[in-house]
Amino acid sequence: MSDSSPLPPVRLHPEAELARDALSTPLLSRAARLARWAGPDTRVDAGGGLAEEQLPAAAEALGLTGDDAAAQASEAWRVALDAGLIEIVDEEEGTVAAGEDLALLTGGTPHDVLAVWQAALETVLADAGVPDLDDLVDALDEGGEVDLSQLDWDPEAEAEFLDGVLGNLYLLTVGEDTPREAPVPLPALAASMIVPSDMGEPTNDVLEQVSDAMMRLDDQFRMLEPVGLVEYQPVDEALMADTEEEPSAPVDETDVSRYGMVRLTPLGLYGLRARLLEAGFAAPAVGDLADKGADALLDGTAVFPPGAAQAETEQWLTRREVLPAARELLAAARGSDSGAPLRRLRCQQALSLVGIEAEPALREVLDDPELGGLARVWLTERGASDVPAPSEAMVFWLTIDTVAAQLAAEGNSEELRALVSGLAEQHSGFFAAVWRVDHPATAEVLEAMGRLHPDKRIAKEARKAAFKARSQA
Repeated sequence: MSDSSPLPPVRLHPEAELARDALSTPLLSRAARLARWAGPDTRVDAGGGLAEEQLPAAAEALGLTGDDAAAQASEAWRVALDAGLIEIVDEEEGTVAAGEDLALLTGGTPHDVLAVWQAALETVLADAGVPDLDDLVDALDEGGEVDLSQLDWDPEAEAEFLDGVLGNLYLLTVGEDTPREAPVPLPALAASMIVPSDMGEPTNDVLEQVSDAMMRLDDQFRMLEPVGLVEYQPVDEALMADTEEEPSAPVDETDVSRYGMVRLTPLGLYGLRARLLEAGFAAPAVGDLADKGADALLDGTAVFPPGAAQAETEQWLTRREVLPAARELLAAARGSDSGAPLRRLRCQQALSLVGIEAEPALREVLDDPELGGLARVWLTERGASDVPAPSEAMVFWLTIDTVAAQLAAEGNSEELRALVSGLAEQHSGFFAAVWRVDHPATAEVLEAMGRLHPDKRIAKEARKAAFKARSQA
């Protein structure tokens, strides 16, 4: 992902709801319980970890049982320490006390709670990039230090890989082409990081890399689920069993869910967006523009997909009275710069969401050369009386402006091809007249029509008209 181009806007749940989700995550709730459990007799080792002899009591306090109870208690303690729920009072004595941020979980704002959760998330993400215990033990040298060369592990590369996977998962979740609630198959997520986009049939070597990446991600998503970042259906254990053994039950080889399925939670969306913003990405959220002016709204939603643009505009409108809002939108839509046609399209879409109370604002711009056509369309669609007919020049100007906006919004889409095909059919002598239109985008639009129109004869007419338009500029 490039940090210069904005990502699709995300629709976040309210912070109060997200804060409740954060408090109920297994890992943060355990960390908070341990912070309250700790007392004057609690001791930590030199690294701040809970002393080994106290792990059984900590696990019991958390209600944990089983072989991994001590490991889970140790992880919860580390999260509590990193998130500021516990602080070390005396390093030499190894004594601890409740941290300042513990009180935020009960007495702070939702934003405060989410900040504590974000700190917990960073701890888990750092842990997710570390090799498992068996690998670390195997890599110990004679002095008891970890020999990284034996691990085939690059901490920086591992962190970048996980960040890339989470970035792709974020894009798949916020994009309008994918149902937001749909889980993503783990093979597809792994392949998005391994398989080159221009590769046809993946080689065996690439497929093996994807398989290895899947196994790494399986371990990592198992770690990330308790902190509330994802909902994860792990890889079917039968897939990793000895191939010579007979499966205990019939296996459906076509069931992609057996290979792992992952979905970002609403809390996970919030957390990843915060990380993306911290890393310098433009990661907008629906509602960011609700308190800004109409100029910021029209410019900001210019790059939004249609659904997100409408949701953002609806939030903007709900905070304003209709008539002043309509006047502000129309004023912001004026201009002859390259972004003006798309601003006017977004203005038109915004005005389609308001009622007849906006009529005075639209009548005020009937004689405006840039807004008069838009105003006539709006008034006519609402059955208003005494709407003056547009001149031919205004019709052609509005046509160029509309196509220019569609080009900016969608590029060479099928919808634009259909629009271009219909224009020449609806207006006889269209190209003979339209090249004279005094609009900054006339030549560009005619060139696009020549490129997009399926009829070669008409496409040639469009290109000739574009040449004339450039000649008179």
